[in-house]
Amino acid sequence: MAKIKTRYIFVTGGVISSLGKGITSASIGMLLKSRGFDVVNVKCEMYVNIDAGTIRPTEHGEVFVTDDGIETDQDIGAYERFLNTDLTKAQFLTTGQIYQEVIRRERNFEYEGEDVEVVPHVPEEIIRRIKEAGTQAGAEIVLVELGGTIGEYQGVLFIEASRMMERELGRDHVIHIHVSYLPVPKSIGEMKTKPVQYSVRTLNSYGIQPHFVVGRSEEGLDMKRKEKITQFCGVDVDHVVSNPDCETIYEVPLILEEQKVATTLLRDMGLKARKKNGISEWKNLVKKIKGATKEVNIAVVGKYFKTGDFALEDSYVSVIEAIKHSAWAHDLKPNIHWINSEKFEKDKKELKILDKMDGVIVPGGYGKRGIEGKILTVQYVRENDIPYLGLCLGLQMAVIEFSRNVCGLKGANSTEMNEKTKYPVIEVMESQKKLLARSEYGGTNRLGAYDCQVKKDSKSYKQYKKNIISERHRHRYEVNNDYTDTLEENGMLLAGRNPELNLVEIIEIPDHKWFVATQFHPEFKSRPLHPHPLFMGFVSACKK
Repeated sequence: MAKIKTRYIFVTGGVISSLGKGITSASIGMLLKSRGFDVVNVKCEMYVNIDAGTIRPTEHGEVFVTDDGIETDQDIGAYERFLNTDLTKAQFLTTGQIYQEVIRRERNFEYEGEDVEVVPHVPEEIIRRIKEAGTQAGAEIVLVELGGTIGEYQGVLFIEASRMMERELGRDHVIHIHVSYLPVPKSIGEMKTKPVQYSVRTLNSYGIQPHFVVGRSEEGLDMKRKEKITQFCGVDVDHVVSNPDCETIYEVPLILEEQKVATTLLRDMGLKARKKNGISEWKNLVKKIKGATKEVNIAVVGKYFKTGDFALEDSYVSVIEAIKHSAWAHDLKPNIHWINSEKFEKDKKELKILDKMDGVIVPGGYGKRGIEGKILTVQYVRENDIPYLGLCLGLQMAVIEFSRNVCGLKGANSTEMNEKTKYPVIEVMESQKKLLARSEYGGTNRLGAYDCQVKKDSKSYKQYKKNIISERHRHRYEVNNDYTDTLEENGMLLAGRNPELNLVEIIEIPDHKWFVATQFHPEFKSRPLHPHPLFMGFVSACKK
């Protein structure tokens, strides 16, 4: 089928941050893809960081890694899960990347002596990158989510770029969707539209009239609220979309579909659907989610939970979603319990709480804080036959615990935690030593997809059903091969290795109900309709 001229849909947010622009963008992308179009989602971040790799998880949520090794915002993970696709570094833009490229081009005389200015050269570079992101993906429709909130000065240049694109290509080729918040103050008991009105007027002040307003709220928008937004925000009533809180984020596409959002979008862009929407699988998924009654209790033992007085589950969002995907596939309702590993360091008696769990996960992380608590966690689940899944750091903790308590290597540790340990069973990779010596931290982890050869007599092989797999990585430290013979002699199965560098990628304890840990991050490749094999095996063991 012949390709169409590319359309661009910009998604902005108003009133407050963390509204759900990413889920809204992903849902719209999925609905348009179901109509037969090639769709790609792009995320634009306002920060000056080149990527998300050096940002604390409690500051900006999880760092999500793509196959090609870019450390991105968690919304890229949402796009991949909803559209069942793999994105690349081309689909992730930051202010830092844009300025870096403009300055590079100026230094290389690529502007041929022009007076290089913030406007128009920076917005022009943003436009070039957005178009390139679509071209690289072969997309006919490009959804561009602009991070942050309208009115923040950080996003002005990205907003200007979207205005310039609309001016260049026309309102039928560049669509603006504004997602905004409608509060229901408890003292009043009525949904208020004024915040949305002011948010849209701020957008108007940048020269942009949105085509759609998506109302985020605890409850659905009634017709009175829709008509008021139509009157004061200048959008047609069928372009005012209700997007209330719901039981699961995977219900959002169905909510938008009920309001004919994709149909209206295609009409506005002068396009016709190539096929009827193919979302029956999605409907079945939501039905299964809502119908699950038998519960499974899974503990996530980590340390990136708190921001001030509030809990921040975003630090482990891909782990959460991967647990849910597999639980739902087993007709289970997942109850995820957050446990700070430092709690166990203060009082070992607290470990008894793990007896109430059907399974335990120790996810990735960096630094010394909470490490001994994680090691105590691993020891407890190993000795009490509680299903365990270790992810990245979770593998390293398992190797350290096994070395200390089974192999007799007292004081075994990672050189990340103790450079002078007598038994460095986890050691910095050789390729990383020079980088760390030069304090080169940004974008220098072992990143992206690498092959792993899986042993046929392992639990992992039974799940993958193949001996060569590809998984995504983000780490600097690895199992020290000087100790692998000792580990195996004492009963640990080194179930997977990288065939190129012979690095340990998967470890198992064969006589345990389920004790599997990976140096890679399987959670990054789990999808709601295609749960990850290792999470499926883990939840199956929890179910028993």
